[in-house]
Amino acid sequence: MPTASAVHILVKTQKEADKLKQQLAKGASFSDLAKKHSTCPSGKKGGNLGEFKPGQMVKAFDNVVFKKPILEVHGPIKTQFGFHLIKTLYRN
Repeated sequence: MPTASAVHILVKTQKEADKLKQQLAKGASFSDLAKKHSTCPSGKKGGNLGEFKPGQMVKAFDNVVFKKPILEVHGPIKTQFGFHLIKTLYRN
């Protein structure tokens, strides 16, 4: 079964996610923005979720991590938790 590692930033609104995505596009540090803005406990670790398998995250999240290009910021992706900006670090 494949595994992947990803970082993400979780916020409450699409507007907030869009603003953060613009900052990332201008070269802001993903880790710093995650620590400052993410509502997920992973924010403290710069948004790092570690390694996981398909099915461990919600479907919309898996679709990005296991199907979209790696090392690019994807989103905002809406889930029941809010809006995510997701960057897949690697996939095995």
